[in-house]
Amino acid sequence: MAREQRAESDPLQDRVIHIARVAKVVKGGRRFSFSALVVVGDGKERVGYGLGKAGEVPDAIRKASEQAKKNMVKIPNFEGTIPYEVVGRYGACSVQMHPAQKGKGIIAGGAVRVLTELAGIRDIVCKVHGTKNAGSVVRATINGLLQLQTIEEYAAARGVDPAHAQQKRDEFDTKKRSKTEKAKAKAEASVQ
Repeated sequence: MAREQRAESDPLQDRVIHIARVAKVVKGGRRFSFSALVVVGDGKERVGYGLGKAGEVPDAIRKASEQAKKNMVKIPNFEGTIPYEVVGRYGACSVQMHPAQKGKGIIAGGAVRVLTELAGIRDIVCKVHGTKNAGSVVRATINGLLQLQTIEEYAAARGVDPAHAQQKRDEFDTKKRSKTEKAKAKAEASVQ
């Protein structure tokens, strides 16, 4: 009963990222089956991925979806974007993620776009470097999103007051912003 209520109050969306026909070589020739990569999320802060393999496509998708629901992780929500730049890595793939202003939207391709949408992130800029293999891209994106921390988690790990940590972060952002403004002014002056 409690499980049914939870399912109604917390609807999960699932999206198929990639379907591949794979072959197993046996004595009589090749046996073909299908592999499916699926991402599942609630559109708020929980997201997961799964890989399923079966003789038919719908069965592979169902298996992948079930595995994705078991592997869900919680991504901290920061008003629709991420709080700072982060790089997720998996194998030969790295995904650079940058925070974006409200209203910018999701500037990302393929698997990263789907995963960030289902994680509840509405404004982000991403770039995939290295391999573009869908499985590696999904794993690298999850790796990057798991590196994110709230200011409270960061302060607790350092043993400082959250207000002090926020103040230091704001000072750093101000210095970084003033450097970029100076560089822009210098570039404009050199053009004229």
